[in-house]
Amino acid sequence: MASKKQIDVGGVKIGGGAPVAVQSMTKTETADFDATMKQIHAIAEAGGDLVRCAVPRDEDVRALERIVVESPIPVIADIHFNYTLALKAIDAGAHCIRINPGNIGGHDKVGQVVDRARDAGVPMRIGVNSGSLPKHLHELERQSPVEALVAAAVEHVELMDRLAFEDFKVSIKSTNVPNTIASNRLLSQRIDNPLHLGITEAGTKWSGSLKSAVGLGTLLADGIGDTIRISLSTFHAEEEVKVAWEILKALKLRERGPVLIACPTCGRLQFDMDTVVAEIEERLRQYDDPIEVAVLGCAVNGIGEASHADFGITGAKNEGLIFAHGKPLRKVPQEQLVDELFTEIDKSIDRGTVEVDEHKAAEGAEWLEKIEEENAGEMTPERIAALEAAAATEDALGEGDGQALPMAGAPKAKRITLDEDASPTAGRRFTRA
Repeated sequence: MASKKQIDVGGVKIGGGAPVAVQSMTKTETADFDATMKQIHAIAEAGGDLVRCAVPRDEDVRALERIVVESPIPVIADIHFNYTLALKAIDAGAHCIRINPGNIGGHDKVGQVVDRARDAGVPMRIGVNSGSLPKHLHELERQSPVEALVAAAVEHVELMDRLAFEDFKVSIKSTNVPNTIASNRLLSQRIDNPLHLGITEAGTKWSGSLKSAVGLGTLLADGIGDTIRISLSTFHAEEEVKVAWEILKALKLRERGPVLIACPTCGRLQFDMDTVVAEIEERLRQYDDPIEVAVLGCAVNGIGEASHADFGITGAKNEGLIFAHGKPLRKVPQEQLVDELFTEIDKSIDRGTVEVDEHKAAEGAEWLEKIEEENAGEMTPERIAALEAAAATEDALGEGDGQALPMAGAPKAKRITLDEDASPTAGRRFTRA
């Protein structure tokens, strides 16, 4: 299912087993150098591996000459209709050229672009959108939109084969999510080239993110797709990158920054969890470490449901508990819960350990036990599952402090171990080995 062939876009490997690359497209006029560079930096800081810039005019080419030099990530020149702009963009140093062979002016024009790209060692992205199918496929489109999309893409690939050019990736996109899924599945069976995935004109940040998550997530879960772009109606291109990363993180395809786990809330909620979760999510954006943070809306379920998280909180009416890896750290007043959570996170990052004060941990455990006793009659499915999970965790850990615990969200080589050499005042410590 995965693409066998691989291309190199300015040092970023695409296809052939390489990690799925994240890209976005600047929303500015490329000729506006300062505005475009500001947006490129925002894309890169959000985790973008590649950036695409529209090049519809000669003044955009002139700006592109500076952009490709100063950009922190490889730049793809997006060309429509005018093949001479593709030639100029290659000469300007673009790391990749995106064209639709069907609207660039004929096969001879495509051939000229291919020859220039080959000489310069510049890869290309070719493909078609549902709104730009060639005329001879319109009848097929009415009968089978999926077959029409795939047929157009295959024709473009065959053209590249006749031109003896292999350094390219392919994209077929539609505003229709099921058609995008079906066409990419079919195309992946017919060609070996890297695939660029996207839902074209997906919509607003809300609806477009959902459509993209469904469409791209389905394909990526199937092992289809080598680079992705989320197309949202927003002037903030970095938002597209953030959505792309959430999709990749959800599928465990790539890790970048923290993962937030939050319960859906219910009638047992006794504090303003909406505000708390929003604040935690916003503050976590400042962290690069792949830590996993859980927020539980009530203490009834204890911490069993999130025992795998690196850190977490669970709350009641006036107090809450901070925990790490299923172990209580300390209880704190509700209004201090978020600040104290980040105090623990910052300390652990600075020291490479999570220190546990035995006295405070015991107080926290007693508080949690008291809350659970008060709600002992409320044997909800969630509580039963939490108790079973807690029991399983205890069985797995066994007796003693020398057991190793996996660091959720971190590379597999890293482990969390209980350090028995901690000072008496500090209590136990979780140590990253």
